[in-house]
Amino acid sequence: MGISIKSTGMSVATATTSAIEHSARAARGAMRSAGVEPEQVDVLINTGVYRDSNLFEPAIAALIQREAGIGLEYPEGSNRSFSFDLMNGACGVLNAVQVATALLETDSAQYVLVVSGDTHPSLQRRRPAADFPFVTAGAAMLLEKTDTPSGFGPVHVAELEGTPATRGFANTAEMGVHGRSLVTVEREDGFEERLLEVAGVAAGKAIGAHEGGLDLSRTALISSRPTAGFPAALAARLGIAPEAVIGSGAVEGDAHTAALTAAYHQVDEAILAGYDTVLFVAAGAGPSAAATVYRLAPAA
Repeated sequence: MGISIKSTGMSVATATTSAIEHSARAARGAMRSAGVEPEQVDVLINTGVYRDSNLFEPAIAALIQREAGIGLEYPEGSNRSFSFDLMNGACGVLNAVQVATALLETDSAQYVLVVSGDTHPSLQRRRPAADFPFVTAGAAMLLEKTDTPSGFGPVHVAELEGTPATRGFANTAEMGVHGRSLVTVEREDGFEERLLEVAGVAAGKAIGAHEGGLDLSRTALISSRPTAGFPAALAARLGIAPEAVIGSGAVEGDAHTAALTAAYHQVDEAILAGYDTVLFVAAGAGPSAAATVYRLAPAA
């Protein structure tokens, strides 16, 4: 038995800068690709952090659920859909995988949809601030339980002591009447090296715990992308070949919470033909990191 990715979806259209709309589009794309109807999705987990107009109530997950058309009606005998936000920066998607695994393994859900995406709260069409480091995109990952050994292994986490490598906050003392359109994001000097360090620790735990040992020559790497060179630097630290690093596809820059799903979305059978596993690694904020090994289904 395994918890596997049934399908993914992605939205990078320039017609909107709404993280809610991007995430909903990605959710609809993932369901459409899998041939799954909205009423079959039992749980939606949103891991996005930076929201439209700095909204915090109601839960952004509920707004995405509505836009995606999930659970809008409750006909007699149907399952009711549930949604909630789970925020832990770049690591949020892998934390959501942990939660989804518990739900799916206990048959509490048939399908769990993990969505992610961030935006500057001003929702301006152009890049609203030169120091805002994240690009606007939406991504969705539809998870299911299968009777094969393919799928996610345990998620391993690591943290470093000290100040956060990245901080995002609403500075209420300075924003005045513009609170719905402003956000402050600070990255400390040397943040990339600290993120590489903690990512290496989490990844090392996942590699060391993999049943039967992990053949790094047959392992692809998908990681978060706080800087353009981060995935390649992490691969070098772990001993993974540069050509095994899977990029972010249509996303130029740091997609933050959507980065892992966006990268997986652009892979195909040809890209993964020479690999048995994918190592997912995310790092950010804390500084903290999460990592897991995803066992690919054998080629038909």
